Amino acid sequence: MPNPGIGSYAFRQSEQPPQTMPAPDKKNPVADNIQQMGTPNLPQLDSNIHCLTIIGQVEGHIVLPPQNKTTKYEHIIPQLVAAETNPKIEGVLIILNTVGGDVEAGLAIAEMISSMSKPTVTIVLGGGHSIGVPIAVSSNYSIIAETATMTIHPIRLNGLIIGVPQTFEYLDKMQDRVVRFVTTHSNITEDKFKELMFITGELTRDIGTTVIGEDAVKHGLIDAVGGVGEAIKVLNRLIDEKKQQSPTPNGGMVQ
Repeated sequence: MPNPGIGSYAFRQSEQPPQTMPAPDKKNPVADNIQQMGTPNLPQLDSNIHCLTIIGQVEGHIVLPPQNKTTKYEHIIPQLVAAETNPKIEGVLIILNTVGGDVEAGLAIAEMISSMSKPTVTIVLGGGHSIGVPIAVSSNYSIIAETATMTIHPIRLNGLIIGVPQTFEYLDKMQDRVVRFVTTHSNITEDKFKELMFITGELTRDIGTTVIGEDAVKHGLIDAVGGVGEAIKVLNRLIDEKKQQSPTPNGGMVQ
């Protein structure tokens, strides 16, 4: 039997049908929505309001364990920049339900919100504890749900603490930053805020105060008690007021 040789082998191989690559899996948007959001349909609306949520623990320079529900500040800051620079966005609604977290990351978010030129409204749902307090008061107007709570306490450090005088001075300066920011961006006085911060007996084995709904408004920490509907109404009113104050091309003001 003659040897087919390399040429014959190549000829037979070329006669084989070409192999086709498997088509990429197409995601089912309905199934994906059910898996991610628990609903088959998501509301599609081009809104002039950007909704920003701060949920769980504010994560800063240290990555928290995967089982923790966190809000990474490096994700929040680009959203605020995008909302500030996007001409279609006229206002920002910040929804808070946080236990606190990294002090410097929380203050960075609060400073970003307070420095925005567009109207901002914060609403505390569930809780706005610890470093969530400066974030809650950083907007133009703040609202708290009737059953929501806010815990005010001194700054703490976790892990290894170097027992030198400089450590105390660092904590003292950090605490002064928080106190100064909160009292500047709310109606609470410095004496009252420090009184709530250092009170003993209310929190088990600790110092501090937990204020609920109307108490936060009574102390001047939050502007009003309400929900999402009230927050959106206030934000729309602030947007309309800003439009009326904006200059016209001829140098006048919009009437």
